[in-house]
Amino acid sequence: MPIKKWIFQYSIAFPILSALFSSVQYIKGQTVSYSVTFGLTWAFISIAIFATRRAYNFKKNIDCQLCNDLNGKEAQRK
Repeated sequence: MPIKKWIFQYSIAFPILSALFSSVQYIKGQTVSYSVTFGLTWAFISIAIFATRRAYNFKKNIDCQLCNDLNGKEAQRK
């Protein structure tokens, strides 16, 4: 598994998602502490779901055009 690549991608995605979710809640009128907690929680949940599915697809050798982790010759479209 390309763990280093995934960790790098998720380390970039986590703060972006956290900021996005937090800012939306703050704009909706929530407090700053609630907005930050909400953003961190949902960013973690979103990344965990995506990472789990990505690892499953990698393990089962299912081609993912978005992920692009598999070699085109090895990938099987299901």
